[in-house]
Amino acid sequence: MSAGYEAIDCAPPGRTTPAVNARIGDGVLSAVGATPLVRLTRLFGDSRARFHAKLESLNPGGSMKDRSAMGMVLGAIERGELIPNQSTVVESSSGNLGIGLAQVCRWFGLRFICVADPKMTAQNLAILAAYGAELDIVREPDNEMGDFLSARIRRVRELVHDIPHAFWPNQYANPLNARAQETIMQEVVRQLDGNVDYLFVATGTCGTIHGCARFVADHGLGTHIVAVDAEGSAIFGEPSCRRLIPGHGAAIRSELYYDGIAHSVARMTDQDCVVGCRRLVGVEAILGGGSSGAVVSAVAQRLAEIPAGANCVLLLPDRGERYLDTIYSDVWVEERFGDIAHLWKEQTTC
Repeated sequence: MSAGYEAIDCAPPGRTTPAVNARIGDGVLSAVGATPLVRLTRLFGDSRARFHAKLESLNPGGSMKDRSAMGMVLGAIERGELIPNQSTVVESSSGNLGIGLAQVCRWFGLRFICVADPKMTAQNLAILAAYGAELDIVREPDNEMGDFLSARIRRVRELVHDIPHAFWPNQYANPLNARAQETIMQEVVRQLDGNVDYLFVATGTCGTIHGCARFVADHGLGTHIVAVDAEGSAIFGEPSCRRLIPGHGAAIRSELYYDGIAHSVARMTDQDCVVGCRRLVGVEAILGGGSSGAVVSAVAQRLAEIPAGANCVLLLPDRGERYLDTIYSDVWVEERFGDIAHLWKEQTTC
C-alpha cells in the first residue's frame, strides 16, 4: 500500500467487510438464486413487527423470473424438447421473463422470439434487443380494458406451429415455473431460521406464489401468504379496469392458480404501485419495479393487522431501472394521476 494511505472499512453500519467468496461460479447462470434478504428498518417505522426484503433484482437478469427461465429451459433440454444451437424458444412476456429467457437462450445458443405488446417499457425492449432476442409485437388488444395477454398467447401458438423445432415454455401452466420459484421460499426460510410469519408476494403467472405456497404446505409452516394482485386483474376475480403497470396482475387466470393458493389477497391500483416504489427508494434506497411498489403498499395497508414481533417478508421481484420512463418519471405520473407527490414525500424523511 502506498505511503500516506490506510485501509478504509467501507461496510455499512453494523456489518463487517465480507471475505472474498472463494466459490467461483461456472458462467452467469450459476449466479441465479441465492439472493440476499435485508432488513427494512425505516419503511414502517411505527410498527413493532420486523420487515425483510428479498432482493430478487440481484439475479443476473434483474428479476425473480431468471429462476423460472432457467428452470423451464433446463427442464426442456433434459427432456430433449430443446436442442442447444438448434431450437427456437417462443414465449409471451411483458418484460421480466422475456429478459430471463433471452439470457438463458443466449447462453445455450437458442433462438428466442419474445411475443410482447405496446405496454412493454422502452428499457425492456432495449434489453431484449441487446441479448439478441427477436421481438414480435401484438398490436390489437383483447378487450375494451386494453388487455393483450390472450392475443399474445394466440400469436405464440401460431409461431410455434409455423417454426420448425420451436418450443413454448408456457410460463402460465408449466410446473417447472412454480418449482423454480419454490427456491425463493426455501432460501427465505433458511435465512430466517424457519421463522416466517407473513409473506407478501405479487401475482402474475402465479408461478412464484404457487411455488412458495407449496413449500409452506410441504414443510408444515405457519406462514400467512398475502397475494398482492392488481386492481382489475382476473386472478382473484373478474377483470374490471385498465391497468397501466405491466407484469403485475393478469388478464386471464393462470393454470398454476388453485383455490386456497393464498391466505388473503390485497388488490393494489396503479397509483399504489407508484407510491410504493417512490416510498421504497425514498426511505430504504431500494429502486424497485412496479410490483415491488405494490407489495410495499400492500404491507402499509395491512400494518394494523400485523402483530408485534412478527417476521414479515416482502418479495421484491425486479429492479426499477426498467420503469424510469413511467413510475419514476414525474411527468408520466402527473399526466396519469395528477399531483400525488405528497403521498410519498411526506413519508420519505428518514
